[in-house]
Amino acid sequence: MRKPLITVDPEIHSGAPVFAGTRVPVKRLFDHLKAGDSLEVFLDDFPSVSRALAIAALEEARAALIPDAHPA
Repeated sequence: MRKPLITVDPEIHSGAPVFAGTRVPVKRLFDHLKAGDSLEVFLDDFPSVSRALAIAALEEARAALIPDAHPA
């Protein structure tokens, strides 16, 4: 069984999905990207999220949205 990337806990940010092991809402990553920020800017703003965790979450989102997507 793999370690979860995202957790939901009603005690943390009213149950908003957060990166596992942090209190950083996943929405913040998408907000940064939508605003045109690079992944580096997001990681600098939220140092408790590792690069590997952020990339894994993005890859999981891509796989969920595009079933035939393969990692680069």
